[in-house]
Amino acid sequence: MISTLPNSSTQNLANVRLEIRALQPQLITWRRHIHQKPELGFKEKLTAEFISNKLQSWGIEHQTGIAKTGIVAIIKGEKSGGDKVLGIRADMDALPIQEENQVSYCSQNDGVMHACGHDGHTAIALGTAYYLHQHRQDFSGTVKILFQPAEEGPGGAKPMIEAGVLKNPDVDAIIGLHLWNDLPIGTVAVKPGAFMAAISVFNCTIFGKGGHGALPHQTVDSIIVSAQIVNALQTIVARNVNPLDAAVVTIGELHSGTRANVIADTAKMSGSLRYFNPDLQDFFEQRIEEIIAGVCKLHGANYQLNYTNLYPPVVNDPKIAAIVKDAAETVVETPVNIFPEYQILGSEDMSFFLREVPGCYFFVGSANAEKNLNFPHHHPKFDFDETALVVGVEMFVKCVEKFLN
Repeated sequence: MISTLPNSSTQNLANVRLEIRALQPQLITWRRHIHQKPELGFKEKLTAEFISNKLQSWGIEHQTGIAKTGIVAIIKGEKSGGDKVLGIRADMDALPIQEENQVSYCSQNDGVMHACGHDGHTAIALGTAYYLHQHRQDFSGTVKILFQPAEEGPGGAKPMIEAGVLKNPDVDAIIGLHLWNDLPIGTVAVKPGAFMAAISVFNCTIFGKGGHGALPHQTVDSIIVSAQIVNALQTIVARNVNPLDAAVVTIGELHSGTRANVIADTAKMSGSLRYFNPDLQDFFEQRIEEIIAGVCKLHGANYQLNYTNLYPPVVNDPKIAAIVKDAAETVVETPVNIFPEYQILGSEDMSFFLREVPGCYFFVGSANAEKNLNFPHHHPKFDFDETALVVGVEMFVKCVEKFLN
């Protein structure tokens, strides 16, 4: 990631065409409606119904029920001279978080919240569909807008691909955006190559021998074993991975024990691994088990390990990334607000689409510290500057025009 980022910025809406600026009240209304009715992955029934009703009222061809709740809208350009197909992807699921914002559009579903901006992504995709349908005489080829379920887990991109969303007509390239509260409004981050990390997760149960806290010599303490495993796993990145290959091992859960004077016979832990270099995938899986097995053998414990590779890294095609960068240069106020080397170790299942066809995933800055709209993603007080909605629509429309024309 680049070392210097602006603390604040502004978005010059003069760079957004008047007809898209005029959509802002509707974009906000759609976003807030979706925000009030958040739904978890593969359960986005109300969200999908809302999207479908809008598309139907506008006369936009679309399919519903793809990978349970996914939708694909098709908008055919009427301008002669090309038959390329550009895909636009927007995720629409929420998170199992209790919202703490005191706003009129606060979540009405206890324990569920749009804490990552997917409500904004859906509104942006709807605004893009509406504008393109109204201006289909201005572009050639076809746009397929994919409203995807379950990005936050267990992952909706792969089942949508398996359902054939990239076929009939075949998608030549695909783009997607994420509203990003680590960047202020008026900025765009787009990078060719590795942009976001792969993620693998594991769950492990340590089986020791329980007993009395005063008689440790009669036991195999699963907590001691687990603690040593947690420490040893950190040596993978520190001593086994090339320092030029960014990676992180996180232990997110560790549960064991019932009382202060009882040595626990079992302990359960779970963790995740993030990395850009796809060559590390098999290495991490092998090294995790080697360390767990070695520590358990040292103490006379046993283990059960389940390891899963979830999402590959998000890798942007250089040509499509250049199109996005060109579009950004006409949307944000100055070139200094475009970040061409930005990377994060977060993960995204947009990566599955990018493995199938060339494409680009990019960030649109959405934070505004002056309005207290700068809480991080997945925080119970997450919210964003809704000016970013028209910026997202303008970015998508410009990319469509540049790619298809």
